[in-house]
Amino acid sequence: MDPQQLKSTISSGLLSFPLTDFDANGDFHEAGYRARLDWLAPYGPSALFAAGGTGEFFSLTGDEYPQIIKAAVEGCRGKVAIIAGAGGPTRFAIQCAQAAEKAGADGVLLLPHYLTEAGQEGLAAHVEQVCNSVSIGVIVYNRGVSHFTPQTLEALAQRCTNLIGFKDGLGNIELMSAIHLRLGDRFSYLGGLPTAEVYAAAYKALGTPVYSSAVFNFIPATAMQFYQAVADDDMQTQHRLLRDFFMPYLEIRDRMPGYAVSIVKAGAKIVGHDAGPVRAPLSDLKPNEIDDLQALIVKLGTQ
Repeated sequence: MDPQQLKSTISSGLLSFPLTDFDANGDFHEAGYRARLDWLAPYGPSALFAAGGTGEFFSLTGDEYPQIIKAAVEGCRGKVAIIAGAGGPTRFAIQCAQAAEKAGADGVLLLPHYLTEAGQEGLAAHVEQVCNSVSIGVIVYNRGVSHFTPQTLEALAQRCTNLIGFKDGLGNIELMSAIHLRLGDRFSYLGGLPTAEVYAAAYKALGTPVYSSAVFNFIPATAMQFYQAVADDDMQTQHRLLRDFFMPYLEIRDRMPGYAVSIVKAGAKIVGHDAGPVRAPLSDLKPNEIDDLQALIVKLGTQ
């Protein structure tokens, strides 16, 4: 789809980052990945971010990346839009974006450039170079060391017609309001904080009703139920699920840096869709933590 079609697609409906499947040796397991997408797509997400943050983009090799995007595009063609993660150093991000376009992805989510800090001029150059390298739509992710001001985003919006989305992973309400008020409907706005359900109602009030769900990877029916409750302003359902599942889930997630990904892989294994171990430097949940998570999932009564 063209950038404007992608913008329309991601402006409503739940989004998610599928896990990337690894085998017992830690290598990409394509058959498992394709089966994962076959399981998740029918639940009705508006788009899936292949090789995104929860998909451990940061640990993938340059050879693995195109295989993953190609598998996602082929597996989801005609079912759900595929947006490919891209990030790291600018030239590597460009390689990823171009590989994603070649594979047939509908767009690119531009993840942070990671370690090196940079000023607004450098961040703008980074985004512009990636946008100029492809014709598909690009969504910029405001997270980590990639913090964009409203002024920078406005300038980029004028120069890059295929920059169609802004995803926030910072949770700075003042900044989010300023960006939304300044850019209006030029962008599609997405919530991207870890375990975004906790912030969903507040972000909807800011004009950002759409978010990406990590728990969709192992409790897709509940994830869709929660999204619909947000869309319907059903606070009773939201509060029940926040109280019974999401808040105790956060308590487990916050025990170790990096568990935001590890706990999702643990959840997938518990429900019978094992994606293998996480890659270093992440670490898998401990047995007692897996037991704690399993008890929460069982308590839901439905996945």
